[in-house]
Amino acid sequence: MVSPGTSPGAQPADGSGTGDGVGGARDRRRHGSEAWRITKPSNDHQIEAYTTHASGLPGTRVGLKVSTTERGYEASAFRIGAYRGGTGAFVWESGFRRGRVQPAARLEPARTRTVVAPWRRDLTVDTSTWDPGFYVFTLRTPTGWQTQVPYVVTSPSARGTVALVAPITTWQAYNAWGGYSLYEGPPGDRNSYAVSFDRPYNGATGANDYRTAAIPIIVRAERTGEPLSYFTNVDLHLRSGSLDGALGYVSMGHDEYWTPSMRAEVMAARDAGTNLAFLGANTMYWRVRLEDRATGRARVMVGYRHSAHLDPLRDSRPGEATSRFRDAPVPRPEHDLLGMQYECYPVDADYVVVSPRWWGFRSTGVSHGDRVPGLVGPEADRVYPDRALPRPLQILSHTSYDCRGVSTTAQSVYYTTPSGAGVFTAGTLRWGCSLVDRCDRPLGPATARFVRIVTDNLVTGFARGPVGGRHPARDNVASFDLPTTNLVSAS
Repeated sequence: MVSPGTSPGAQPADGSGTGDGVGGARDRRRHGSEAWRITKPSNDHQIEAYTTHASGLPGTRVGLKVSTTERGYEASAFRIGAYRGGTGAFVWESGFRRGRVQPAARLEPARTRTVVAPWRRDLTVDTSTWDPGFYVFTLRTPTGWQTQVPYVVTSPSARGTVALVAPITTWQAYNAWGGYSLYEGPPGDRNSYAVSFDRPYNGATGANDYRTAAIPIIVRAERTGEPLSYFTNVDLHLRSGSLDGALGYVSMGHDEYWTPSMRAEVMAARDAGTNLAFLGANTMYWRVRLEDRATGRARVMVGYRHSAHLDPLRDSRPGEATSRFRDAPVPRPEHDLLGMQYECYPVDADYVVVSPRWWGFRSTGVSHGDRVPGLVGPEADRVYPDRALPRPLQILSHTSYDCRGVSTTAQSVYYTTPSGAGVFTAGTLRWGCSLVDRCDRPLGPATARFVRIVTDNLVTGFARGPVGGRHPARDNVASFDLPTTNLVSAS
């Protein structure tokens, strides 16, 4: 019998341990389904939920806080991967639970318009038997209303693996549950200057929907059978050395909001020989800070964005003040790590190949000048060839387009480092969604095939260790007309 407020983790029939590296043949033998997906999403508070931790090591007792207007609900958890029968492996269920309406959202504090859901815990889930990985809690009411909550079981170590990192700070920045996000407020009021993880997600779509941005990358990586590890970017912030010994690092999708600690962690990994792949655009654009609350560590993200001059730390602790990374008070443009900077939105263009012999394009069959339909968008990056640009750097694609009436270009790039690491930046937000052709518009099977092959090549190549020695970048930056200033206004 389950005691009130506590639900044990269900052990899959074939067993699952807590090894550091997952994603191999043993894990793929587990049965999967698509039962984790939702078909009738809650749209008027019928059921909402959030977790007391965004991630945790195996054995973390994660709480679920649930509010519903119905008499009850059932909660289930699924690990996302490449399984026989589907992409979600069932690991746990709550059974029927009596529902209740929890208190309304409130601002804590009102000064920063920080919305919290001051709810009581309804369930506690023991994750002791859960493998590291990306999980989804799916909750359903008797009348069919559904909601979801993502959760990451963090790997104890990244050593000997390709680390998949979920950009949860960006998901939270765009989360408008309760009427506020870092981008918007209700009519007549401004946006938030700080957002809380103590509230549900509001079902964001497009590039900030983990179901079409991150999950396709996870499933594709697990199909390779290479050893994988799992983290959120907040894990990298909280735990120095998280990426020690990693063979590769993959940023999964729209990864716009970083702390300086996250940046230092990834740069240290690169300089120690860890290969990097940034499968998005607009990466590391905003510098933010994370703050603790009574509910836990790093439960609030502060980001003043275009009101950076109002940040109270701007003068007293400028290294922690929030702004664009490229701006004062501590300017450090993102391209010293990424090889590119964010350029423009909106973008809708083909990906034009200019380095067809690059190792990541093997088996795609592309030639110079070939166009991959619609792959570039809705945001794109560009190479800025100043002294901070890593060299040697190879431009892999080069697309000309107009953005808000100004002619500019978009690239994807690959560079190599003295440590032997290879770094790939896709420079488009459509990488993950194109794997399953679920972007803001259909891109077609040719685009999906191209991105699947390149993603496979990256994961399998990274898993063999530093790729720079085997595949050095062939610098071709001088072959392209690339200004060192942004003429479009990136934000």
